Amino acid sequence: MKKSLIDWLRCPKCKNAPSHGLLSLVEAQTQNGSGDGEIETGVLACSSCGTRHPIVGGIPRFVPVDNYADNFGFQWNRFRKTQLDSHSGQTISRDRFLKSTGWTPQSLAGKTVLDIGCGAGRFVEVALSCGATVFAVDYSNAVEACRANFPAHPNLHVIQADVYALPLSNACFDAIYCLGVLQHTPSPRDAFLSLPRHLKSGGRLAVDVYQGGWRRIAHTKYWLRPLTKRVPQRRLFHAVERSMPALLGLSRAVGRIPAVGRHVRRLLPVANYEGMYGLDQKQLREWAVLDTFDMLAPTYDRPQTPRALAQWTQHAGLESVEIGQFGHLVARGRKPVGSITLSPQRAVTR
Repeated sequence: MKKSLIDWLRCPKCKNAPSHGLLSLVEAQTQNGSGDGEIETGVLACSSCGTRHPIVGGIPRFVPVDNYADNFGFQWNRFRKTQLDSHSGQTISRDRFLKSTGWTPQSLAGKTVLDIGCGAGRFVEVALSCGATVFAVDYSNAVEACRANFPAHPNLHVIQADVYALPLSNACFDAIYCLGVLQHTPSPRDAFLSLPRHLKSGGRLAVDVYQGGWRRIAHTKYWLRPLTKRVPQRRLFHAVERSMPALLGLSRAVGRIPAVGRHVRRLLPVANYEGMYGLDQKQLREWAVLDTFDMLAPTYDRPQTPRALAQWTQHAGLESVEIGQFGHLVARGRKPVGSITLSPQRAVTR
């Protein structure tokens, strides 16, 4: 953790208190043992309530060690580099990022950007390449994979925190994105509504989610998830890994059925990207294991509709709103210039 990050952080329990939940650094140990290295361990103590938030492995931690996102921490530390464009040799993550956000690399240069649900950092890599300073947040210990992928990057800050209680100042980011994450939270609506207050006046927000409606009924994973999400994650992962050769073989065979094959293939509970991304056979299998586990393991999987996203953006007071299929179901908009940041009202008890 860089010392400069402290200026951006606030105690999530009392950041709206008179002293704004300011944090002070105590018991710090730096990476190189001197005063100029990254802080590896220490404590962030709140001046308002006295709560102590640990820094572990160079990452400030504002959530319990065990939480509902454990499966994501497991999978992203296991597949730390899989979805990085620099590792795959493709532009899969970059293409999705630019398509979902509608932003250009030039518009991000020199900006402060918040990544919610960063995982191992597939989109962090894209934002950094555009010249942004990125604050990468995840609820799970996937933050460790993200930090390991971009060691001591001068423009990256990694934080383990809860989207419902972000330990960050209000009105401080030029842009916020949250791609493929909201549906995996206890309340996607409240998670979305927690974000705009952290935008500067005129700042931009972009999210993408799984689409609900009839698509949910048609997808086999939703028939299986009531069982699979209860299976211990390591056992489920090894079952997916062992069965993947057979599942991919079945998917390929079904895909060859004339006229209907490619449609029927989508009903199978396997992520088969053959013919889509230019991945080689080893990569296809790795992505298939990762994304099939990702389909079956999460505690929450709550797809949304365009109508729901429209209601969220309206409630958040965003302008220049666009909602539609941009690869995924996307909502993006802008915080009005001159708008006042209000304290959030929590509508969910967790």
